[in-house]
Amino acid sequence: MDAEANHSVALVETWLRDLQDRLCAAIEQADGSARFAEDTWERAEGGGGRSRVMKNGAVFEQGGVNFSRVEGSQLPAAATAHRAELAGRAWIALGVSLVLHPQNPYVPTTHMNVRYFEARAADAPPVWWFGGGFDLTPYYPFDEDVVHWHTIARDLCAPFGADVYAKYKKWCDEYFFLKHRNETRGIGGLFFDDLNADGFERSFAFLQAVGNGFADAYLPIVEKRKNTAFGEREREFQLYRRGRYVEFNLVYDRGTLFGLQSGGRTESILMSLPPRVRFEYGYAPEADSPEGRLIEYLRPRDWV
Repeated sequence: MDAEANHSVALVETWLRDLQDRLCAAIEQADGSARFAEDTWERAEGGGGRSRVMKNGAVFEQGGVNFSRVEGSQLPAAATAHRAELAGRAWIALGVSLVLHPQNPYVPTTHMNVRYFEARAADAPPVWWFGGGFDLTPYYPFDEDVVHWHTIARDLCAPFGADVYAKYKKWCDEYFFLKHRNETRGIGGLFFDDLNADGFERSFAFLQAVGNGFADAYLPIVEKRKNTAFGEREREFQLYRRGRYVEFNLVYDRGTLFGLQSGGRTESILMSLPPRVRFEYGYAPEADSPEGRLIEYLRPRDWV
């Protein structure tokens, strides 16, 4: 790898490590009780990471904010499925991935990921790109929360082009879609991948905007809903709907598949799964119930 590529990787890694630190501090403050425990790990073929997990907090039943920098001599199949021309290349991947599962069913589950990827060959310059995004999975949605979420997403995209929010919102709606259920995983947000057309500096700036914007999008919703009273009915529905999260991550999620195929740390990869979940055969809430209302939100629509 040449000096310029080395510099790019170092620049991204420094920022990602700082992002992990800042997110953990903000989440701990929002929870007010629990703290993240850190595990550092190394991967046999190259690289490693630091996984930070919070359990049994006042607000978050479980949450993880993971940083990883991993590399290998040959790209796994999950990475070349849509980039066949890169098969056989060496690679390096860096990223921060976050998933939060709250205690209170009125606080949505959320996911955020920002990542950088390089594929290298001895006889060609590196091929690099950025990817990531964030999405929200409510159980008892509130219109004002969804509008706030998408307003932050729209506004952080605005400096990068008038069409950026609409493009990456649509991509998010299409990516986080459970085909076998014919419903989205939640109310969407942003999803982007293969970002490099505008050059390294501007592409990296967009990645930073997404990573920095996440806390502004999510934590005000947490603060507003974390003390909402709930009972066994709401808790049971939350556990049931968490099953959809499991289904998506184990059936469709490219990041999960790539991590497992590339020999990543299994505990860190599956950190995204909820700590408790239930499955019920043939369950269907009444259409006019608070639980039945959720299905109205699991179809893409324009929120802002």
